[in-house]
Amino acid sequence: MANFFTSSIGKKFIQAVSGAFLIIFLILHGTINFFSVIDSFHGTFGKVAQDDILFSTGDGWFQLGCDFMSTPFIDVMVPILALGFLVHIGYGIWLSVQNFSRRGGVKRYEVASKAKADSWSAMNMFVLGLLILGLLAFHLTHFWAKMQLQEFTGGEAENPYALLLATFRSGWVLAFYILWFVALWFHINHGFWSMFQTIGWNNQKWLPRLRVIGVVVSSLIVLLFVCTAVNAFIEAHCVTASAEYVQPLLGQISAIK
Repeated sequence: MANFFTSSIGKKFIQAVSGAFLIIFLILHGTINFFSVIDSFHGTFGKVAQDDILFSTGDGWFQLGCDFMSTPFIDVMVPILALGFLVHIGYGIWLSVQNFSRRGGVKRYEVASKAKADSWSAMNMFVLGLLILGLLAFHLTHFWAKMQLQEFTGGEAENPYALLLATFRSGWVLAFYILWFVALWFHINHGFWSMFQTIGWNNQKWLPRLRVIGVVVSSLIVLLFVCTAVNAFIEAHCVTASAEYVQPLLGQISAIK
Protein backbone atom coordinates (compact mmCIF):
# COMPACT_ATOMS: atom_id res chain seq x y z
CA MET A 1 0.00 0.00 0.00
CA ALA A 2 2.83 2.39 0.87
CA ASN A 3 4.45 1.68 -2.50
CA PHE A 4 1.18 2.55 -4.25
CA PHE A 5 0.97 6.04 -2.72
CA THR A 6 4.60 6.74 -3.54
CA SER A 7 4.30 5.53 -7.12
CA SER A 8 3.50 7.84 -10.01
CA ILE A 9 0.06 6.25 -10.44
CA GLY A 10 -0.63 6.52 -6.70
CA LYS A 11 0.24 10.20 -6.72
CA LYS A 12 -2.08 10.78 -9.64
CA PHE A 13 -4.81 8.81 -7.86
CA ILE A 14 -4.61 11.05 -4.77
CA GLN A 15 -4.84 14.13 -6.97
CA ALA A 16 -7.77 12.64 -8.88
CA VAL A 17 -9.77 11.78 -5.75
CA SER A 18 -9.08 15.12 -4.06
CA GLY A 19 -9.87 16.87 -7.36
CA ALA A 20 -13.27 15.16 -7.35
CA PHE A 21 -13.88 16.72 -3.91
CA LEU A 22 -12.98 20.09 -5.40
CA ILE A 23 -15.46 19.72 -8.27
CA ILE A 24 -18.29 18.64 -5.93
CA PHE A 25 -17.52 21.54 -3.60
CA LEU A 26 -17.51 24.07 -6.46
CA ILE A 27 -20.78 22.78 -7.93
CA LEU A 28 -22.48 23.08 -4.54
CA HIS A 29 -20.93 26.48 -3.82
CA GLY A 30 -21.65 27.87 -7.28
CA THR A 31 -25.28 26.73 -7.20
CA ILE A 32 -25.91 28.39 -3.84
CA ASN A 33 -24.30 31.60 -5.08
CA PHE A 34 -26.38 31.57 -8.26
CA PHE A 35 -29.51 31.78 -6.12
CA SER A 36 -28.64 35.47 -5.74
CA VAL A 37 -29.10 35.87 -9.50
CA ILE A 38 -32.49 34.16 -9.28
CA ASP A 39 -33.32 36.65 -6.52
CA SER A 40 -32.69 39.55 -8.88
CA PHE A 41 -35.15 38.16 -11.40
CA HIS A 42 -37.73 37.69 -8.65
CA GLY A 43 -37.06 41.11 -7.10
CA THR A 44 -35.95 39.54 -3.81
CA PHE A 45 -32.21 40.28 -3.89
CA GLY A 46 -31.38 41.43 -0.35
CA LYS A 47 -34.59 40.12 1.18
CA VAL A 48 -33.85 38.70 4.65
CA ALA A 49 -36.48 37.93 7.28
CA GLN A 50 -36.13 39.62 10.66
CA ASP A 51 -36.51 36.32 12.52
CA ASP A 52 -33.75 33.77 13.13
CA ILE A 53 -35.72 30.85 11.72
CA LEU A 54 -34.01 28.75 9.07
CA PHE A 55 -35.84 28.63 5.73
CA SER A 56 -38.15 31.48 6.67
CA THR A 57 -40.75 32.45 4.08
CA GLY A 58 -39.47 36.01 4.40
CA ASP A 59 -36.03 35.13 2.99
CA GLY A 60 -34.77 35.45 -0.55
CA TRP A 61 -33.40 32.49 -2.50
CA PHE A 62 -29.77 33.23 -1.65
CA GLN A 63 -30.53 33.53 2.05
CA LEU A 64 -32.38 30.22 1.86
CA GLY A 65 -29.31 28.72 0.23
CA CYS A 66 -27.14 30.06 3.04
CA ASP A 67 -29.60 28.54 5.51
CA PHE A 68 -29.13 25.20 3.75
CA MET A 69 -25.38 25.58 4.25
CA SER A 70 -26.07 25.89 7.98
CA THR A 71 -27.89 22.56 8.28
CA PRO A 72 -26.22 19.70 10.23
CA PHE A 73 -25.69 17.62 7.07
CA ILE A 74 -23.76 20.41 5.38
CA ASP A 75 -21.90 21.19 8.59
CA VAL A 76 -20.50 17.67 8.35
CA MET A 77 -19.97 17.60 4.58
CA VAL A 78 -18.32 21.00 4.12
CA PRO A 79 -15.26 20.20 6.28
CA ILE A 80 -14.85 16.90 4.42
CA LEU A 81 -15.07 18.60 1.04
CA ALA A 82 -12.77 21.38 2.20
CA LEU A 83 -10.26 18.78 3.46
CA GLY A 84 -10.24 17.17 0.03
CA PHE A 85 -9.71 20.64 -1.44
CA LEU A 86 -6.75 21.30 0.88
CA VAL A 87 -5.24 17.89 0.14
CA HIS A 88 -5.50 18.62 -3.58
CA ILE A 89 -3.74 21.97 -3.19
CA GLY A 90 -1.08 20.79 -0.77
CA TYR A 91 -0.31 17.57 -2.60
CA GLY A 92 -0.25 19.36 -5.95
CA ILE A 93 2.31 21.85 -4.65
CA TRP A 94 4.43 19.03 -3.20
CA LEU A 95 4.38 17.08 -6.48
CA SER A 96 5.27 20.18 -8.48
CA VAL A 97 8.18 21.01 -6.18
CA GLN A 98 9.44 17.44 -6.57
CA ASN A 99 9.16 17.65 -10.35
CA PHE A 100 10.91 21.00 -10.34
CA SER A 101 13.90 19.64 -8.45
CA ARG A 102 14.09 16.40 -10.46
CA ARG A 103 13.54 17.79 -13.94
CA GLY A 104 15.00 21.24 -13.59
CA GLY A 105 11.75 23.06 -14.37
CA VAL A 106 8.12 23.48 -13.46
CA LYS A 107 6.29 20.60 -15.15
CA ARG A 108 3.15 18.68 -14.50
CA TYR A 109 3.60 15.28 -12.89
CA GLU A 110 3.56 12.74 -15.70
CA VAL A 111 2.05 9.30 -16.19
CA ALA A 112 2.19 7.39 -19.46
CA SER A 113 -1.19 7.36 -21.17
CA LYS A 114 -2.85 7.31 -24.55
CA ALA A 115 -3.98 10.91 -24.10
CA LYS A 116 -1.98 13.83 -25.36
CA ALA A 117 -0.86 16.12 -22.57
CA ASP A 118 0.46 19.01 -24.62
CA SER A 119 -2.41 21.46 -24.13
CA TRP A 120 -1.68 24.83 -22.55
CA SER A 121 -3.63 24.04 -19.41
CA ALA A 122 -1.90 20.65 -19.01
CA MET A 123 1.53 22.28 -19.15
CA ASN A 124 0.57 25.08 -16.77
CA MET A 125 -1.47 23.30 -14.09
CA PHE A 126 0.98 24.39 -11.38
CA VAL A 127 0.89 28.06 -12.44
CA LEU A 128 -2.90 27.96 -12.68
CA GLY A 129 -3.04 26.32 -9.26
CA LEU A 130 -0.90 29.07 -7.71
CA LEU A 131 -3.11 31.78 -9.25
CA ILE A 132 -6.24 30.05 -7.96
CA LEU A 133 -4.69 29.60 -4.51
CA GLY A 134 -3.65 33.26 -4.25
CA LEU A 135 -7.10 34.61 -5.07
CA LEU A 136 -8.68 31.92 -2.90
CA ALA A 137 -7.02 33.49 0.14
CA PHE A 138 -8.56 36.83 -0.83
CA HIS A 139 -11.96 35.18 -1.28
CA LEU A 140 -11.86 33.43 2.10
CA THR A 141 -11.18 36.69 3.93
CA HIS A 142 -14.13 38.36 2.19
CA PHE A 143 -16.77 35.66 2.53
CA TRP A 144 -15.98 32.51 4.49
CA ALA A 145 -14.36 34.36 7.40
CA LYS A 146 -17.42 36.60 7.74
CA MET A 147 -20.07 33.91 7.37
CA GLN A 148 -19.35 30.23 8.10
CA LEU A 149 -16.36 30.93 10.34
CA GLN A 150 -18.54 33.22 12.45
CA GLU A 151 -21.10 30.44 12.82
CA PHE A 152 -18.44 27.94 13.89
CA THR A 153 -17.01 30.35 16.49
CA GLY A 154 -20.37 31.49 17.85
CA GLY A 155 -20.24 34.93 16.24
CA GLU A 156 -22.84 36.64 14.09
CA ALA A 157 -22.58 36.08 10.35
CA GLU A 158 -22.76 39.07 8.04
CA ASN A 159 -25.72 39.59 5.74
CA PRO A 160 -24.79 37.51 2.64
CA TYR A 161 -26.33 40.01 0.26
CA ALA A 162 -24.40 42.86 1.85
CA LEU A 163 -21.16 40.89 1.46
CA LEU A 164 -21.86 40.39 -2.24
CA LEU A 165 -22.54 44.10 -2.73
CA ALA A 166 -19.55 45.20 -0.66
CA THR A 167 -17.18 42.92 -2.56
CA PHE A 168 -18.34 43.25 -6.14
CA ARG A 169 -19.26 46.95 -6.23
CA SER A 170 -15.60 47.53 -7.13
CA GLY A 171 -14.86 47.05 -10.82
CA TRP A 172 -11.26 46.08 -10.02
CA VAL A 173 -12.36 43.36 -7.64
CA LEU A 174 -14.84 42.10 -10.22
CA ALA A 175 -12.05 41.96 -12.83
CA PHE A 176 -9.76 40.04 -10.46
CA TYR A 177 -12.51 37.55 -9.71
CA ILE A 178 -13.24 37.00 -13.39
CA LEU A 179 -9.51 36.39 -13.94
CA TRP A 180 -9.69 33.85 -11.13
CA PHE A 181 -12.70 32.16 -12.71
CA VAL A 182 -10.90 31.92 -16.08
CA ALA A 183 -7.91 30.25 -14.40
CA LEU A 184 -10.34 27.94 -12.61
CA TRP A 185 -11.93 27.00 -15.95
CA PHE A 186 -8.61 25.91 -17.45
CA HIS A 187 -7.66 24.03 -14.30
CA ILE A 188 -10.96 22.13 -14.01
CA ASN A 189 -11.25 21.54 -17.75
CA HIS A 190 -7.96 19.66 -17.86
CA GLY A 191 -8.31 18.13 -14.40
CA PHE A 192 -11.73 16.61 -15.13
CA TRP A 193 -10.76 14.27 -17.94
CA SER A 194 -7.33 13.70 -16.39
CA MET A 195 -9.10 12.49 -13.24
CA PHE A 196 -10.94 9.78 -15.18
CA GLN A 197 -7.85 8.98 -17.19
CA THR A 198 -6.12 8.15 -13.92
CA ILE A 199 -8.64 5.41 -13.11
CA GLY A 200 -8.29 3.88 -16.56
CA TRP A 201 -10.94 5.63 -18.66
CA ASN A 202 -8.41 6.70 -21.27
CA ASN A 203 -9.34 4.59 -24.29
CA GLN A 204 -10.19 6.03 -27.67
CA LYS A 205 -13.92 5.64 -27.03
CA TRP A 206 -14.20 7.38 -23.65
CA LEU A 207 -11.47 10.01 -23.70
CA PRO A 208 -13.10 12.26 -26.37
CA ARG A 209 -16.39 12.05 -24.49
CA LEU A 210 -14.71 12.93 -21.18
CA ARG A 211 -13.03 15.93 -22.78
CA VAL A 212 -16.42 17.23 -23.94
CA ILE A 213 -18.01 16.56 -20.54
CA GLY A 214 -15.04 18.33 -18.92
CA VAL A 215 -15.68 21.45 -21.01
CA VAL A 216 -19.38 21.37 -20.07
CA VAL A 217 -18.73 20.88 -16.33
CA SER A 218 -15.98 23.49 -16.07
CA SER A 219 -18.00 25.98 -18.12
CA LEU A 220 -21.10 25.44 -15.99
CA ILE A 221 -19.19 25.93 -12.73
CA VAL A 222 -17.44 29.07 -13.93
CA LEU A 223 -20.65 30.47 -15.45
CA LEU A 224 -22.41 30.13 -12.09
CA PHE A 225 -19.69 32.15 -10.38
CA VAL A 226 -19.31 34.78 -13.12
CA CYS A 227 -23.08 35.39 -13.23
CA THR A 228 -23.11 35.81 -9.44
CA ALA A 229 -20.27 38.35 -9.47
CA VAL A 230 -21.57 40.37 -12.43
CA ASN A 231 -25.10 40.37 -11.02
CA ALA A 232 -23.85 41.69 -7.65
CA PHE A 233 -21.96 44.47 -9.47
CA ILE A 234 -25.16 45.42 -11.33
CA GLU A 235 -27.19 45.34 -8.11
CA ALA A 236 -24.68 47.68 -6.46
CA HIS A 237 -24.72 50.25 -9.28
CA CYS A 238 -28.05 50.05 -11.07
CA VAL A 239 -31.69 50.38 -10.16
CA THR A 240 -33.20 46.90 -10.19
CA ALA A 241 -36.49 45.25 -9.37
CA SER A 242 -35.10 44.48 -5.91
CA ALA A 243 -34.10 48.09 -5.14
CA GLU A 244 -36.47 48.01 -2.16
CA TYR A 245 -34.09 45.63 -0.39
CA VAL A 246 -30.82 46.73 -2.00
CA GLN A 247 -30.91 50.42 -1.10
CA PRO A 248 -30.83 49.86 2.69
CA LEU A 249 -27.91 47.46 2.26
CA LEU A 250 -25.91 49.98 0.24
CA GLY A 251 -26.00 52.27 3.26
CA GLN A 252 -24.64 49.50 5.49
CA ILE A 253 -21.83 47.97 3.44
CA SER A 254 -19.32 50.68 4.33
CA ALA A 255 -19.19 49.08 7.77
CA ILE A 256 -18.09 45.75 6.30
CA LYS A 257 -14.29 45.62 6.25
